[in-house]
Amino acid sequence: MSATTATARERTKAANRAGFGAFIGSTIEWFDFYIYGTAAALVFDKVFFPELEGPIGTLVAFATFWVGFLARPIGGVIFGHYGDRLGRKKTLVITLLLMGVSTTAIGLLPGYASIGVAAPILLVCIRMIQGIGLGGEWGGSVLIASEHAPKGKSVLYGAFAQQGSPVGNTLSTLSFLAISQLPDDAFVSWGWRVPFLASAALVMVGLLVRLKVAESPAMAKLIEKKEVAKLPLTEVLRSHPMLIVLGIGACTIGLSATYFKSTFALSWATTSLDFDRSSFLTIILVANVTQIIVQPFGALLATRMKSWSRAVTVMLLPELILMPLMFVLISTENYGLAMLGVAVATIPHCLYYAALAGMLASRFPAHLRYTGISLCYQLCGTLLGGTTPIIGQFLLNRTGSITAVIAYAVFQVALTLGCMLLLLKRPNHDELAAEPATAARTAPVTA
Repeated sequence: MSATTATARERTKAANRAGFGAFIGSTIEWFDFYIYGTAAALVFDKVFFPELEGPIGTLVAFATFWVGFLARPIGGVIFGHYGDRLGRKKTLVITLLLMGVSTTAIGLLPGYASIGVAAPILLVCIRMIQGIGLGGEWGGSVLIASEHAPKGKSVLYGAFAQQGSPVGNTLSTLSFLAISQLPDDAFVSWGWRVPFLASAALVMVGLLVRLKVAESPAMAKLIEKKEVAKLPLTEVLRSHPMLIVLGIGACTIGLSATYFKSTFALSWATTSLDFDRSSFLTIILVANVTQIIVQPFGALLATRMKSWSRAVTVMLLPELILMPLMFVLISTENYGLAMLGVAVATIPHCLYYAALAGMLASRFPAHLRYTGISLCYQLCGTLLGGTTPIIGQFLLNRTGSITAVIAYAVFQVALTLGCMLLLLKRPNHDELAAEPATAARTAPVTA
């Protein structure tokens, strides 16, 4: 075996290990984050806000859900700074520990009946810590995978981290589906705590995998050449403000679609419509499994199509019809039609979500990439993704009709499509970084 072949195999092995590490770690982090959304929809109003009844209690529970999104940009800034200066791997170990400890703490938190107003205050504080952890996790997971990728496959490898979201969501739904079989009293008093406490064991597994992953080649080169940014946040805001704006818009439906389904629709269907808790959790589970199966094809489609703009258009245009159809079919209160609507509406945005990470990362230079993509993704989560259940519930309370919620969902799809198409007109820094090396290999040798 030649040295070149051996080196290529080692690089492929390292890339696959990085992709697997990104997948496992992000699965655990998203599991932790999603179980909060499910609990907020089903039980937190009773445990932490028992004096607020009906839709108002649900709205307040969703507000605590949003607190995690409010904290995520803080995590993106903190860990983006250190990730762009010290490396992707170190920050990913810290974020996983932070997320696991905070999630377990929620599972141990006494309710309002035990410690009064201190319970919701502590819940909000711990939720903020959880949000900070996830805010730093996503960008690092995407980059540890995509920066290890072979040439031309950054979108494909970035999708490893993206796949953690539907798998984490599925595990979250399965855990709550299992405990929802408990009597209501048991579910409210202790059953909901089980998924939060299980996080401790999952985090240990994630750490074992993540510690074996090497630092990304792009980051290792920056550290070796001492070309890391001194103040990544200041530099990215000064040099690339429009990239941040467009990136926020481009992330929108990739984040908010899940919360339209698994948080807002879950609450709406089980309080305003004739669905019981287990039935609609099963519907969400089917949608999550659909996403796990279909989502990788989005990365394959983007990798094989010459035009990323065309790929994005093909992925997202159907969602302008399928998202409204989902709400209409749920409103029929027919179990089979609701399941069909939620599952089919999942396909367009999950295809897009798979490709989103690699496309977004390619538009930022390597020395600012962690901070840049974290700002885009986490600010989008704060402004548009995390507010989805709150705005949806507000529109429903105010109008008494799902039509306004449908209009808001269509707006988010259109915003995503427009911003990503504009973003893809900007320079691809992965291609620019590869040009000098390509030129050096192909330059003629002169005497």
